[in-house]
Amino acid sequence: MKRKEHWEHAYSARRSEDLSWYQEIPARSLAMIHRAGIGLDQAVIDVGGGTSLLVDQLLNEGYQDLTVLDISATALNQSRQRLGARAALVQWLELDIVNFSAPRPYLLWHDRAVFHFLTQVKDRAHYVQAMLGALPVGGQALIATFAVGGPEKCSGLEIVQYSAASLSQELGDGFQLLEQAQERHSTPAGGSQLFGYYRFIRE
Repeated sequence: MKRKEHWEHAYSARRSEDLSWYQEIPARSLAMIHRAGIGLDQAVIDVGGGTSLLVDQLLNEGYQDLTVLDISATALNQSRQRLGARAALVQWLELDIVNFSAPRPYLLWHDRAVFHFLTQVKDRAHYVQAMLGALPVGGQALIATFAVGGPEKCSGLEIVQYSAASLSQELGDGFQLLEQAQERHSTPAGGSQLFGYYRFIRE
């Protein structure tokens, strides 16, 4: 099954609240975004945002320039329906990240669970190039991945686990690690998944 077909099926088959990556409040992401010091009027992109409630929280806090990118039209439609009239305040992009070319600069790139699904070297290279094209010098990237010792698969797909060192190596010399943290995510089914959260600045 192709990548897009997989994720369309994943979001169609179950309610968003039943998906293993569901978070009622994306507290770790929000805390790191706050520490990034991004202004409310500066551009933020949530890569692989799907049906995440992060965009709701950022709108609640007054962020004015939000973009959500996801490969799944189903996920984006569910998020738009959830937000109602507020969906018009967000730019929605239906794209595979490996085909993304930023139409404009973003000051913050957020990705909670896309990068660790890129098991092919060429796909990771495309991702890094997309991020370099999106972030100006001084822009920040907040990337969360399954940590070493965490799950080996998610949604039936192979993943790559990362430490701060291995993720820094993947991103290359253009990014400096500013902050890292680990979190055990409790899934709706009662499972536990170890994540690493890493905040970088583009140099």
